Amino acid sequence: MNIIFTRPLIEAENLMVNFFSSNDKIIHLPTLKITPANIEPIDIDKYDALVFTSSNAVRFLKLKKDNKNMKCFCVGTLTERSLRLKGFNNTISATGTVNALKNIIINSEKNIKKLAYLCGDVISYELDKELIKEGFKVTKIINYNSTKIININKENLELIKKYPANIALVYSKRSAESFDEIVRKYSLAELMTHCTVMCISKKIEEFLKSKGWTKTEIFNPGDELIRIDQIKNG
Repeated sequence: MNIIFTRPLIEAENLMVNFFSSNDKIIHLPTLKITPANIEPIDIDKYDALVFTSSNAVRFLKLKKDNKNMKCFCVGTLTERSLRLKGFNNTISATGTVNALKNIIINSEKNIKKLAYLCGDVISYELDKELIKEGFKVTKIINYNSTKIININKENLELIKKYPANIALVYSKRSAESFDEIVRKYSLAELMTHCTVMCISKKIEEFLKSKGWTKTEIFNPGDELIRIDQIKNG
């Protein structure tokens, strides 16, 4: 089984290591470069809760002082797990969509009104504006930047050609855009005929289908190993 991981190494390493002792061929093909934004630490006392729509926002979280009991709203289980690893214990997770996250926040305790929304420089849904319409006071804080990677080095190109992918894992729409651009730029579409692209959300799958990808499926974060084993065992 030949597997492409598209996440930055710092995010994919723990998952990739599970395959190193197997006969699977692992190709690391990062599609986004994630860097921290140059911002001052956040004064957590100004807010009733923090809102996160990606694990990257958690990774680059900088606070003036820690409050592990701070209410944290998360878009999905992957983001929630990242917060838990940092020691936060008062977390609520949505089902993986920003709209579901918005509804959870709207239906939260009445004393939750002042929110800090941590996100990247590129977003596909203006959650802050939607919550403001619902009467919340929201401060949008961009704490990381993402740049699409659409070039691959000679070594990875040769690996992909020698070991055509059976599975590729994609974790964001922006990453899916980069992945699709790479495949087209380097004329790899024919090699990807039998590749199942595993998508972390319906939005990603819909985008890839619009680009002509036919073998796609949605997976729950944390279930990658289980689903890959199921595919391997037919």
